[in-house]
Amino acid sequence: MTEKTKLINPRLPRGFEDRTPGDIAAVGQMIETIRKVYERYGFDPVETPLFEFTETLGKFLPDTDRPNAGVFSLQDDDEQWMSLRYDLTAPLARYFAENFETLPKPYRSYRQGYVFRNEKPGPGRFRQFMQFDADTVGAPGAEADAEMCMMMADVMDALGLGGKYVVRVNNRKVLDGVLEAAGVTSDEQKLSVLRAVDKLDKFGPEGVKLLLGAGRKDESGDFTKGAGLDDAQAAVVLDYVAGKPPADNEGVAELNTMQALFDAAGYGPEKIKIDPSVVRGLEYYTGPVFEIELTFKVQNEKGQDVVFGSVGGGGRYDGLVSRFRREPVPATGFSIGVSRLANALKLTGNLGSKEPVGPVVVLVMDKDQTARYQAMVSELRKAGIRAEMFLGSTKNFGKQVSYADKRNAPAVIIEGSQEREQGILQIKDLVAGKEAAEGITDNAEWKASRPGQFEIKREDLVSAIQKLLSE
Repeated sequence: MTEKTKLINPRLPRGFEDRTPGDIAAVGQMIETIRKVYERYGFDPVETPLFEFTETLGKFLPDTDRPNAGVFSLQDDDEQWMSLRYDLTAPLARYFAENFETLPKPYRSYRQGYVFRNEKPGPGRFRQFMQFDADTVGAPGAEADAEMCMMMADVMDALGLGGKYVVRVNNRKVLDGVLEAAGVTSDEQKLSVLRAVDKLDKFGPEGVKLLLGAGRKDESGDFTKGAGLDDAQAAVVLDYVAGKPPADNEGVAELNTMQALFDAAGYGPEKIKIDPSVVRGLEYYTGPVFEIELTFKVQNEKGQDVVFGSVGGGGRYDGLVSRFRREPVPATGFSIGVSRLANALKLTGNLGSKEPVGPVVVLVMDKDQTARYQAMVSELRKAGIRAEMFLGSTKNFGKQVSYADKRNAPAVIIEGSQEREQGILQIKDLVAGKEAAEGITDNAEWKASRPGQFEIKREDLVSAIQKLLSE
């Protein structure tokens, strides 16, 4: 007796997700809206591959035999390490450097696609997710950074989020000046100070003060170790948090330039505002930094009201392309987290959630007449109408209609022997049928009335379906 083959358990790896037609259609509509704004600003699309040489990605250069800390990597047959991209910026830097001689400068581009993080997954934290970026490479002035912020605001407005967001702007040069004035020199302590400043919105000035010193204990008793600054050092940082930037700082001058551009273009503080608490990256960013924060309230996993928070951000990264070329190459850009933004749009009712309209389904009433049914399908397709012939094994009329219903079909086409003899077709409008059936309680009445069903001549098939779809 042969041993039964062991069945494979159909399961999805943690940190990944399947997407339904409804999800794809809704996100596709959102992406198209963003794309139109990017192109209105003069940005062009470019696409880079999912894999890059690991050394190209830079941030996760391998210290071990297998470079898998944070990225998914494999070794090619020539023993070179390649990794799935963890963002869309490092591949852009490689692309620009490789095509430096032929590309216009500044080079303005946008990219949309999946990125991968080999990290522990959790609620809302995926190993594969989509980003939508725009970058200007080769423009050194704060004007390019200001334009990025204005474009981010225009994207939010185009998506129907006006009044529910703010683009918050700061400058790493200002932060670096504060750290220098406070006598903070080690990278570890710098990181602790920046993390403390980043918590201003969450914990307020008193909470930041604790995190700059010995540390802070929250309501649950959990203790977060502080940066270890003395009172004099902490005072310098707290003055900055209170809105007193260091004098004669290049970053302050750049922020003033950006503010003048925002004012001239009509972007008030309800859309874009200078905010000293914005902190992005310890070494990656070299100048202005910005992020889009959605300001409406949602409930967290504990049932508490919290601000939705950031759905994207970016800044100036003048050192990234210079890893490939000896001359300095200025660059600025931002990235939108597509999945997180889609979730926000869903919560605010600005993301379409309906399943896309399915195909018109031609039912197979007589198996020996499939050529006739296929001819109907071909006529509809040639007229640009989505259509299919039922290809299942059942002859049951109800199950075929049920199939069409699950496909979200707008209508089914019925031709049995009687209809064929008379040269007619029955069209069942599934949308109208559902609406009419809601008022019918008796089964016999439903069968007699056949809600949403009407009769046409065979030669009128295409025009009748076109009329039904237009209505």
